[in-house]
Amino acid sequence: MNESLVYKIALSMVPGIGGVLARNLVAYIGSVEGVFGETVKTLTKIPGIGEINARRIKENIMLAKAEKETEFIQKKNINVLFYTEKEFPQRLRTCADAPIILYTKGNMNLDEQRILSIVGTRNATDYGKHICDELIMKIAERKYPVLVVSGLAYGIDIHAHKSALKYNLPTVAVLAHGLDKIYPSLHRDVALKMLDNGGLITDFPSETKIDPANFLRRNRIIAGLADATIVVESAEKGGALVTADIASSYNRDVFAFPGRAGDSFSKGCNQLIRNNGANLIEGIDDLEFFMGWETKQEKKAIQSKLFVDLLPDEEKVVKLLRENGELFIDRISAELSLPVSRVSALLLNMEFKNILKVLPGNVYRLM
Repeated sequence: MNESLVYKIALSMVPGIGGVLARNLVAYIGSVEGVFGETVKTLTKIPGIGEINARRIKENIMLAKAEKETEFIQKKNINVLFYTEKEFPQRLRTCADAPIILYTKGNMNLDEQRILSIVGTRNATDYGKHICDELIMKIAERKYPVLVVSGLAYGIDIHAHKSALKYNLPTVAVLAHGLDKIYPSLHRDVALKMLDNGGLITDFPSETKIDPANFLRRNRIIAGLADATIVVESAEKGGALVTADIASSYNRDVFAFPGRAGDSFSKGCNQLIRNNGANLIEGIDDLEFFMGWETKQEKKAIQSKLFVDLLPDEEKVVKLLRENGELFIDRISAELSLPVSRVSALLLNMEFKNILKVLPGNVYRLM
């Protein structure tokens, strides 16, 4: 059994220890294993922990549960991503309250060049289904490398997944429970089809009960994985609006399709637009404009330009972006072996020179 994995899972299971406190613990102690080896007295001194949480960490029951979960994931060929590992999604890594562990199953790239979360009401109308399908169809037609993320719920969520499958775009469902079940069970066939081109992701272990609060909690992953969240239809209250609000708090783009006046399932979108909580879009052209997407022809023409009078570090950045297309600032920092603060200043200067452009989520690309 992978002992290191057991400790990682155990840390994620400790009651009262969310993503923020878990990161603090590892930062102070130096390792996940070390967290469980420390005394209650030492743990209590770490900001935010306190005696109650310290004693919870020292309870052997957490490690026993983690061992059982490790056996389950190995049996079911589930992949586990921990926040300190390079495989952990880069966009989600920048979210302060992101989970420290993710369980995934399928064939997915959670660092795809472009990721969109598409959410909406569970009571989707024909209008909502049509605009959702048309948007995904246009994305596929223009051959954008896009991953579609949603929550496998009734309504707009499942329709987004089905449309992505229909047009051969990868799609990922974020679940509010463990990978030992599919909820709602009616969507099991769709979920299984997604495993070949996308898949399932959750931060909940197996045997997690279906709890309404978990569906709101998982919305932070739906928002954090993506460059932008698109709300197709929503009533005045609902999970889609919560996801939009979380995305906004992460400084991600939020878009909403305008609804028909008086339609109860359009009030949420209209409210978002009216309160400047989302940009109004009516289709792919608006999305392209706001996101700064380009056609392959435009991109090829732009990348064919030669940059002159570049400083040594700027030349390295240009070389990196030519080789990779788009990169997160963290990756650029790692490749150049420079602190993020210095790289940030360097990239800002290059942006002023019109050498590169910044995309949502601190992703950079050559002009």
